[in-house]
Amino acid sequence: MISKVVVQRMVDEKLSDTMFVVDVSVGPGNAISIIIDSDEGLSIDKCIEMSRHIEHQFDREAEDFSLEVSSPGLTQPFKVLRQYLKNLGKEVEVVTAKGDKLIGVLKSATEENFVVETSSNIKVDGKKTVELKTVEFSLQEIKTVKTVITFK
Repeated sequence: MISKVVVQRMVDEKLSDTMFVVDVSVGPGNAISIIIDSDEGLSIDKCIEMSRHIEHQFDREAEDFSLEVSSPGLTQPFKVLRQYLKNLGKEVEVVTAKGDKLIGVLKSATEENFVVETSSNIKVDGKKTVELKTVEFSLQEIKTVKTVITFK
């Protein structure tokens, strides 16, 4: 069985300064899945380079495996802090562990929590006004956070 630690080390060897690992897993039958991302977007060429780097480290005669290298999809929830940092200033959808849903702009993020600013239209003295609220979330109280896709 191929070790996840070994695969993680191989991935780390090939990462550039702007790239980071979102997830590495090794499943039954040596099914290796690697999800990588970059602060400036990730091209398919970078995924191919990583795939070839990993594939050339193993001997298929000694141990059979399958390998998938990809970037996180637009609709995939964030898994690591660096994804939060990459998306600062962008609109995100937060689903809490209780099932509550909130959409707002990601303002800050740390290892423990993150802040989202929401806006809502309210009437004050007969005039429509935008009310901004800042909401802080602990990562433990969150089910998912992902980027909101808009076509404007």
